[in-house]
Amino acid sequence: MFVRKVRTASGATAVQIAHTRRGVQTIVEHIGSAHSDAALAALVQVAKAKIQGGQGAFDLDALTPPAGAARSVGGSPVIVASRSRVLWDVLSEAYERVGFGAVGDEAFRHLVLARLIEPTSKADTVRVFGELGVPGAPSLRTIWRTLAKCAKEDWRDAACRAAYAHATAGGAVALVMYDLTTLYFEAENEDALRKVGMSKERRVDPQITVGLLVTPTGFPLEIHCFEGNKAETRTLIPVLEAFQGRHGVRDLVVVADAGMLSAANLNALEDAGFRFIVGSRITKAPYDLAEHFQAHGDHFEDGSTLESARVMGAGKAARERRVVYHYSFTRKKRDNYTLNKQIERAEHIADGTRPAKKDRFVKLEDAKPGVDWALVERARKLLGLKGYVTNIPADTLDGHGVVAAYHDLYQVERSFRMAKSDLKARPMFHHERDSIEAHLTVVFCALAIARHLQEATGASIQKIIRTLRPLRTDTIEISGQLLEATTPPGPDAQEILDSLAPKTAH
Repeated sequence: MFVRKVRTASGATAVQIAHTRRGVQTIVEHIGSAHSDAALAALVQVAKAKIQGGQGAFDLDALTPPAGAARSVGGSPVIVASRSRVLWDVLSEAYERVGFGAVGDEAFRHLVLARLIEPTSKADTVRVFGELGVPGAPSLRTIWRTLAKCAKEDWRDAACRAAYAHATAGGAVALVMYDLTTLYFEAENEDALRKVGMSKERRVDPQITVGLLVTPTGFPLEIHCFEGNKAETRTLIPVLEAFQGRHGVRDLVVVADAGMLSAANLNALEDAGFRFIVGSRITKAPYDLAEHFQAHGDHFEDGSTLESARVMGAGKAARERRVVYHYSFTRKKRDNYTLNKQIERAEHIADGTRPAKKDRFVKLEDAKPGVDWALVERARKLLGLKGYVTNIPADTLDGHGVVAAYHDLYQVERSFRMAKSDLKARPMFHHERDSIEAHLTVVFCALAIARHLQEATGASIQKIIRTLRPLRTDTIEISGQLLEATTPPGPDAQEILDSLAPKTAH
């Protein structure tokens, strides 16, 4: 007799005891079907033990009965439960380490972890729970009740407080990054929140704008949503005021891109006690750096910084601002490529081979489009330059320090990309504001856990999920007894688990 393994139509592997006589195979006994390597190994062991023992007793030492397991009566080995316990435990522990246990709702925890594992609609999340074998998973009705409670009881406040406490556990956060993105809806009609507005993707669907505040490493601290047609410059102050009120923070540097640059914004930031570094529109450079252009033309040393001052605002609101310019040869090459493409489009419009749109360097001459070569030459002089406006004195932070601080702004963009792609924050199918806010709270918590795990393991959240999800814990019923078999972790999985293991002091 021998052990026979057969692939079934469902994708499982059936384990059977068979024997061959005169070239004909006969099935003696069907042992069971396995959906994972661990379960398959356990069933093969059972089959071999039966063959060696003449269908008698077999060694169960390699299998561990789960605590409090009920016993059944007789029968062939059957897998009665299977779950991704390792992955779920890793994510649950991360949820607690970040501090989201303070929210105090198990259904909310399930929603956050499911969004990390397989982001999908709330209705389809029930399927995800089933495939993961999650114990105590909420029903769809409970999920909807949980979202309603999340908005009504303001669980985001508890989540943001936990995130801030986690981010400051090793010391105060002195620098935060802010940026704005849009999330669109699969809907035709606008309402008070979902509005058609400026979209970088040129979409015409109703949308909301979402402001995100993160640490220099991209760990989220605050998230807010606004009407889809709200101007970028009008979102920064409300987010910072909420952050300030929640945590009582005063001595803080805020970094934002040029879209937030307005005299009113900068004055409001300063009056609230914030220091700031905000991207500056490079078109101001010829006036700010007039002395340099007169003395040196458009020659700059690679990596050099130049300082100037500019009055921003009018009347009583006018204040002088420090402006730092940084030159990079690598940036110049990239800018030059973009500039040449823009000139090429303008030339095609001028010769009639391309329809006129809102293209750069196009001007009307005698009612005919032409290329504005004076504007082209002015743009060429600015290639490689980037400007930054700040209220931090030069003796506190020099020009290179300002540039380095602003460079970390890309972490906000990375967090937004994770939220949109890995966590599939869009498109949204909610239509009530409370549901939208609750959805964003779930995404915020999932993003914080993803960032925490990536920092702890050095692996992307996609790799962590992909590596740990196949590790199954199977419960097998054999002769009335429930036994557990687990998939042994491979090298990649073990490396992730080791990086998350508590470090013991020597």
